[in-house]
Amino acid sequence: MKTLIDVHTHTIASGHAFSTIQEMVHTAQEKELRILGITEHAPHIPGTCNPIYFRNLHVVPRMWQGLRLLLGCELNILDTNGTLDLDETYYRLMDIRIAGIHSLCWKGGTKEENTQGMINAVNNSWTHIISHPGDGTAELLFEPIVLAAKQSHTLLEINSSSMKPSRHKQFAKANNLEILRLCKAHSVPIILGSDAHICFDIANYEYALPLLQETGFPEELVMNDKPQAFLEYLNIPAETKGI
Repeated sequence: MKTLIDVHTHTIASGHAFSTIQEMVHTAQEKELRILGITEHAPHIPGTCNPIYFRNLHVVPRMWQGLRLLLGCELNILDTNGTLDLDETYYRLMDIRIAGIHSLCWKGGTKEENTQGMINAVNNSWTHIISHPGDGTAELLFEPIVLAAKQSHTLLEINSSSMKPSRHKQFAKANNLEILRLCKAHSVPIILGSDAHICFDIANYEYALPLLQETGFPEELVMNDKPQAFLEYLNIPAETKGI
């Protein structure tokens, strides 16, 4: 599989990342990506950008020498109701919207309650992708989430970064293996995510790719080498004009 897509990355605007948009774009071009997503953290993550950042996304070109740039946000799933930070006013200004659970701003409950909260986020019509559902921050029942994702055309991410030993997420590998087996059983497509916080990590799926091999996951269900199918699946317009 030749990687052409990475849509979960962060720049210095997120407050704890280390590369600029220009550096991210340059590296993505060097790696011959077709689509790069930059999804800065939403307001409940300490130190991230002010919401006014998202109001000004229109100034950034969306095509850079053959690279399609999708600008958006990694929203926080805040509670077992599936509440997301920011609102439709901001969602409408974004090309792509990812939603995930982060320990710094998550108020959880029982495994069943946590699962319902994530399902509500999956079913939110503004959500394109669920970030790192398997990282272990919340106890979850994965089969109902997989089935909800299939119904709503929301992609579940296999997040490579969350499986780095330095992250100390002891359940991440086992959880992601379970998600992959369920997605395979139910024919649900997935997206690999680098969660890059520095340009060198763009499209780095070092810890995710072996899981595809271990589960015999079908190549046709992996979106990272299928730009057109990816855009169609998420109902993102095929072309965006630069400025």
